[in-house]
Amino acid sequence: MMHHFHYRQNELHCEEVPLRRVIEEVGTPCYIYSHATLRHHFAVFDGAFEEVPHLVCFSCKANSNGAVLSLFAQMGGGADIVSAGELFRARRAGISPERIVYSGVAKSREEIDCALKEDILMFNVESSQELEAIEKRAEALGRKARIALRVNPDVDPKTHPYISTGLKKNKFGIDAEAALEQYEAAKDLRHIEIAGLDCHIGSQLTEVGPFVEALKRLRSLMEKLRERSIPIRYLDLGGGLGITYHEETPPHPGEYARAILRELDGLGCTLIFEPGRVIVGNAGVLVTQVLYTKKAPDKRFVIVDAGMNDLVRPSLYDSYHTIQPILREEREKQIVDVVGPICETGDFLARDRELPRAFPGDCLAVMSAGAYGFTMASNYNSRPRPPEVLIRDDELHVVRRRETWEDLVRGETIPDFLA
Repeated sequence: MMHHFHYRQNELHCEEVPLRRVIEEVGTPCYIYSHATLRHHFAVFDGAFEEVPHLVCFSCKANSNGAVLSLFAQMGGGADIVSAGELFRARRAGISPERIVYSGVAKSREEIDCALKEDILMFNVESSQELEAIEKRAEALGRKARIALRVNPDVDPKTHPYISTGLKKNKFGIDAEAALEQYEAAKDLRHIEIAGLDCHIGSQLTEVGPFVEALKRLRSLMEKLRERSIPIRYLDLGGGLGITYHEETPPHPGEYARAILRELDGLGCTLIFEPGRVIVGNAGVLVTQVLYTKKAPDKRFVIVDAGMNDLVRPSLYDSYHTIQPILREEREKQIVDVVGPICETGDFLARDRELPRAFPGDCLAVMSAGAYGFTMASNYNSRPRPPEVLIRDDELHVVRRRETWEDLVRGETIPDFLA
């Protein structure tokens, strides 16, 4: 998968816009997304399955900016949500309810009600108690809830343990051996309509094999369900296809599609996919400015104005993000830690990284930050979250402004006895 961040006369651009122009207008740190890359990646993934009935439900948790969701809505995309807040965002962006699936292990009564009132396509149910809760709320509201059971196939996705979701020891889904019994129970519930079967084994997968292994187990289960007169109309295969952060070589969506379709021959159901990272990951960067450099006895530090509150992936997963200078110059290389302003030793964007020598005032681009970047950002250390900017050709659109100090305390009150 390609992206539209490139050097032109040694200056990093997003499409036709030099990133220095964005910095001048909105400051640093800031997130920048490429409209062309977002469109291209969605079209490539969607087009890979054009020969079969399917629905691409973008995973909102990867990037829930309204402009991003609106773009995918215009392209016929749906949404995979994990909260009522994401449901609100998806509907606000123009994604129709019949293209929304609701995943997650801890749907509250209020969240279930919101989704029932919107009449979404399907709940992906993750436990027997959740199934009972959805039945009760559907009865109370006079609705019928379409559901799929999220089946845990116990497949090793060969990814970081924190983003592995399909093993027996993970909190997600219903054990494959118990799924038949749960489907039988669901069949007898008056306010439940069995619509599908769901599976999601993890994130940032770089091999096709685990997907195929999971699909074979799902196919066997579907055949057993049909023998019991429980037809499946939708097969939700989740997301998880990885991207290149460093030296990974994930399969192209076309290769992924060919492997999936070989296993699906004759199933006769509509496929649902929940891609996130593979669509938006390489479509965004985080731009940050160097504040200081520092030499310790055993380390060199490049201290920047973006921290783990802006991009937590390096600190949380020890993830690798390529870091590139906005202005490319011939400079000596140094081994450095790129660290931020947060008062935590774990606040870093890169460790022991060879980079051109940096000076205060230089600006750096942290690449592949379009997924799980802003959506995981926080106000830790009372730091306002950065703006988000969408570039289209030579146009610059601020699609989320930088937070202010007033935003930090909005919603707080001080009791009279403390005033």
